[in-house]
Amino acid sequence: MNAALQDAPAVRSALGAAASAELRHVGVLDLPIDRVRPSPENEQIYRPIDPADPEIKALADSIIARGIQEPLIVTEDGWIISGHRRHAAARLAGLRTVPCRVKDIRRNDDRDEFLRLLRECNRQRVKSFDEKVREEIVSCSPEEAYQALVAHRTAKASVKADRLRIVGRTRRCRITEAKGPFLDAIDAVLEEREKFWPLSDRQIHYALLNNPPLRHAAKPDSVYDNTASSYESLTELLTRARLAGLIPMEAIADETRPEICWDVAPDVQVYLREQLDGFLQGYWRDLMQSQPNHIEIVGEKNTIAPIIKPVAADYCIPTTIGRGYCSLPPRYHISERFRRSGKEKLVLLVVSDFDPDGEEIAHSLARSLRDDFGVEDIVPVKVALTAGQVKEFRLAAGGAAKRTSANYRKFVAKHGTAAYELEALRPEDLQRVLREAIDAVIDREAFNAELDQERRDAAHLSALRCAVRDSLAGHFNIGDGA
Repeated sequence: MNAALQDAPAVRSALGAAASAELRHVGVLDLPIDRVRPSPENEQIYRPIDPADPEIKALADSIIARGIQEPLIVTEDGWIISGHRRHAAARLAGLRTVPCRVKDIRRNDDRDEFLRLLRECNRQRVKSFDEKVREEIVSCSPEEAYQALVAHRTAKASVKADRLRIVGRTRRCRITEAKGPFLDAIDAVLEEREKFWPLSDRQIHYALLNNPPLRHAAKPDSVYDNTASSYESLTELLTRARLAGLIPMEAIADETRPEICWDVAPDVQVYLREQLDGFLQGYWRDLMQSQPNHIEIVGEKNTIAPIIKPVAADYCIPTTIGRGYCSLPPRYHISERFRRSGKEKLVLLVVSDFDPDGEEIAHSLARSLRDDFGVEDIVPVKVALTAGQVKEFRLAAGGAAKRTSANYRKFVAKHGTAAYELEALRPEDLQRVLREAIDAVIDREAFNAELDQERRDAAHLSALRCAVRDSLAGHFNIGDGA
């Protein structure tokens, strides 16, 4: 052990904190992971290390299986010169100590020499063009490296565009104790339906109608109801509660305003690893191929899609969300899937509101498939929401039936003026109702035989995937990261 290593306070402290650490071989020590610190300059020159990066996760898996193959290089005062990715992966793997070689230098005493070593120890890394530029700045001007680095990043981050001037300041009211019962009722809905997150404001609204809270604890006449005023109070409280951290952001989403992000990779190595990890993982056996009839599910609105989709996936049944009455393209696609199937009958399982238009959706769709697309042998089934289910689950009305509907008089004459929304039904109950409807129209014995074969298929693919992945990983040298 050299004199500098023996005299370094940080290393002496590290050795004292880890009495069981032993000298692995000459010049290599096991140091407590918390005493080894990532260098700020590393992120300024190279891209930040993200623990969620697939490469870091893969390196963590490798460390769990085989340990750290190459020691980290650190300064006497505990700053990493080489091994930032190994350090992050070791944390992810749960290691308490990491093997280190200690350089005879202190970062805080000689910043220029530290930057030079940082660059030299990372020559082998795969770098972006901008990383290479920042690296050269350090190499060419060591005495002004930090200032040049900051200037370069500032210049690269500048935006050459006309900016809007931000006028005013958003000030939101604090959530008072009087909103407690209202917020508690919202929390109860979110907790009950957690596995169906994210929910929409509309779903929470109709769930609250089944057991309406007070919007204001001191106002007995502020009972939550199916009005624009109540809905506005809900959306405003949901916004404030999320901003205050009382409700997780991921609990609520607006499906009518989609966000688009591209599936990109930082480099070809990460892309290859992701592709190998997913190789032969997307197999779905057609579990409906042995059925005598072709089955389709049609839902009325986007809000129920996350609820019915998992059930449809379990059976491999095509599902269409009509957003009211289905437009022409979805109807055409349903008819084409039926024709290609060569099955005897087309069974339509319809999930829609219990109101004038919801009742008519199933009839209208079946009529169009018959009259417009020539599907003669068709069996339409209204799975939900039905009058019987409204009574069985004691659902609260979502308001009065719309007088503007062409089907208003027919519905009111048979069912009365109250209308009921699908969102009022608990997600688990809707899933159970849909499963029961599917089981009632399929050949269960044939379905179970397909499931058994899918399990055998999965075992065969797993063995093949492992063999091919190991072969390709070796060929492309996809191993541990730096």
